[in-house]
Amino acid sequence: MKIENTKAQMRKGLLELCILSLLAQKDAYVSDLIFDLKQSQMIVVEGTLYPLLTRLKNAGLLNYRWEESKTGPPRKYYGLTDEGKKVQQELLQSWDELHQAIDHIIHAKPRTNLK
Repeated sequence: MKIENTKAQMRKGLLELCILSLLAQKDAYVSDLIFDLKQSQMIVVEGTLYPLLTRLKNAGLLNYRWEESKTGPPRKYYGLTDEGKKVQQELLQSWDELHQAIDHIIHAKPRTNLK
């Protein structure tokens, strides 16, 4: 078993929650999202992020606006829609429940076999 594949799948499965949670804090440009993710050890590249952002936008969870940049072309800033805020809260609740369940399993005391 390649542990790196499993670790990548775990991160990929939580990336949507991470993106929605970052955008719940403030609207962001793609480079800002990548920086924030990397600061949290969630390594992601633009090639992964853009399709996810497009999918979330098409699902009605994100909107975007263009802002002029002082150093180059206009930048697209993403933000959550009202529906995106609801979904982020639902995913956060699911994460909390999943985290508690896994924590319980990991820290469970071993059972003794009674015969």
